Amino acid sequence: MDVCQASYATCRRLAKQSASNFYYSFRLLPKHQRSAMCALYAFLRKTDDIADGNESAEERRAALDAWRNSFQQALDGKYDEPILPAIADTVSSYQIPREYLFAAIDGAEMDLDGRGYETFADLEDYCYHAASVVGLACLSIWGFHGDQALEPARKCGVAFQLTNILRDLAEDARRGRVYLPQDELRQFDYSRQDLCDGIVDDRTAALMKFQVERAEQFYDEAAELAGLLQRDGRRMFGMMTATYRRLLEKIGRRDGDVFSPPVRLTSFEKLRIAGRWLLWPSPAPPTAQDAYREKFQRV
Repeated sequence: MDVCQASYATCRRLAKQSASNFYYSFRLLPKHQRSAMCALYAFLRKTDDIADGNESAEERRAALDAWRNSFQQALDGKYDEPILPAIADTVSSYQIPREYLFAAIDGAEMDLDGRGYETFADLEDYCYHAASVVGLACLSIWGFHGDQALEPARKCGVAFQLTNILRDLAEDARRGRVYLPQDELRQFDYSRQDLCDGIVDDRTAALMKFQVERAEQFYDEAAELAGLLQRDGRRMFGMMTATYRRLLEKIGRRDGDVFSPPVRLTSFEKLRIAGRWLLWPSPAPPTAQDAYREKFQRV
């Protein structure tokens, strides 16, 4: 087994162990695309683990700088981490714009500041770095039709990240992270301290209703992406979106209470969503882009 094959094997093991929700959606893809998704996941998992470590913010910032440098060297053919040959090969094989992955590292670094976001425009920029760049990188792996897919992919990333933020409000607040825009907290007369204290009242319900409705709008505007993806990527996009929209629906039913118990999908809900998309037929014949990928990319 050469270094690249060994690296992909490491990434697959990591994805299977850690990506409990996503790993099985990867199986909707052909083998070569599945391996690429595992490599992308492993890169993002490593990035998040550095940012979420127990070291001081300064130490984690230095570690992210070192990781950024290691990734750059990997793109130049020099590897100092087991997962790097696979992600470098994936970036090259699928022509993923490397700036997306550097932006993901920047997004992880944004969490180290412990700062809030004054407006939604500020938060949306964070969501771009934390999630949209991931979706944009996935486009290259899944296959897509034209640049018109880029904006709905960006919006889908924002929708996913907003759902994560709403789901993890309590946990993040305990860690000193409050992502909701400060001007919107003031608008609903709900303070950062109220959030940290887990207060649920009419203000919380109104604030959360506003946040859920905005996330729903982003999902609606991202829906057109399905028609711009290749057939296998379309199934994976459908499964991931169904999972996250179900989470958002459950958050909306809480009437503002996202503090206890945690908002999660049951095993039955996950199986139901997975079953729907596993059985979903491929709707389109191969295209010219399919033929290109079969010719030039590893299987």
